[in-house]
Amino acid sequence: MASHFDVDFQVRFRHRLRLTKDVLGAEQNVLAEVLEASETQIPRVQFWLDEAVWLANPQLKQQLSQFARRFGHQVSVVGNPQIVAGGEAVKNDVHIIERMLKVFNHYDLDRRSYVVVIGGGAVLDAVGFAVAIAHRGLRLVRIPTTTLAQADSGLGVKNSINLFQKKNWLGTFAVPWAVINDQRIIETLGDRDFRCGFSEAVKVSLLKDPDFFAQICAVAPQIAKRGQESWPVIAQSAMWHLRHITGGGDAFEMLEARPLDYGHWSAHKLESMSEFQLRHGEAVAIGVAIDTVYSHLVHGLPADAVEQVLGCLQALGLLRDHPALQQTDELFRGLEEFRQHLGGRLTVTMLRGIGSPIDVHEIQDQAMRQAIAVVSQRLSNFFDGDFGLDQTLVQ
Repeated sequence: MASHFDVDFQVRFRHRLRLTKDVLGAEQNVLAEVLEASETQIPRVQFWLDEAVWLANPQLKQQLSQFARRFGHQVSVVGNPQIVAGGEAVKNDVHIIERMLKVFNHYDLDRRSYVVVIGGGAVLDAVGFAVAIAHRGLRLVRIPTTTLAQADSGLGVKNSINLFQKKNWLGTFAVPWAVINDQRIIETLGDRDFRCGFSEAVKVSLLKDPDFFAQICAVAPQIAKRGQESWPVIAQSAMWHLRHITGGGDAFEMLEARPLDYGHWSAHKLESMSEFQLRHGEAVAIGVAIDTVYSHLVHGLPADAVEQVLGCLQALGLLRDHPALQQTDELFRGLEEFRQHLGGRLTVTMLRGIGSPIDVHEIQDQAMRQAIAVVSQRLSNFFDGDFGLDQTLVQ
């Protein structure tokens, strides 16, 4: 006779977030404090850097050497900083992961060792994946160097690379040991990349906090010009993502719903269709625009809310036209790829109102095509003041 034992259990994690002004300069102690030692030995620490960040910040070499000397009594920095290509290139070659693992092995990193990765979201993803599978998990400290990573992905518990021409197909869930969002490190970002992170801030505000959305809209022109209003928005977006991950009850996405992926089913597809000419933040902005228009057509989101969302994204400088938007049939394949990535039935988050998300399990083809067409026409006309919305909801 068969016996059955089903036992629910929980595993405790701690998510550490630090907000700093100059973590690799005057505030190096913040980094040193998160690199906890064991009772018997000081930990081994290795730095991995995004090549673009390394080239844009010539002082980094001296700063990391200074860190190794200053805190040599409590950490052992092993080897030279390891430099990897940034952007999607680092996620598109599975052999790069093998190289990372060889380096970890060469320097005898173990499960109480730390890998400090300094870079944009793609580098965080790729290095984080290698860290997660080495010895079933080294300790990962992320220092995101883009607004996109600071506002969203750097706080996440996902690590991945692209495979089979599908974004994030190969990956793991692994909680980072710590995340340090630093103001100084994003100063060398180009304007286009600087703006990209605010698409995720718009996204999370639409889901979680109408007042935060209104705040972003109010300062959007200043953010587009890299004004001082930018940092508080990044910090608040990071905190909302942190709250969702740690308090949402589904950090490893075992359930169907993935509300933080609002607008992402099309965004991921647009990235690959454009051969990554569209930055992730730009693709997310387009995806948020599409799903916002669809939410109006099908789920009753008021037209003035749609106007606010599209106007805010435009004021932030995030909406860019691309021929991929005209390839509607190919873009629609993103829905099935999204479903496969989740597993089970399709579950997509839409809006009934700002701050009022809903989960839907089917998409009305005609209405979504109309939403894509509205956004596409809007972008091609560079905002002529007419959203082209059908005030009659599609049944």
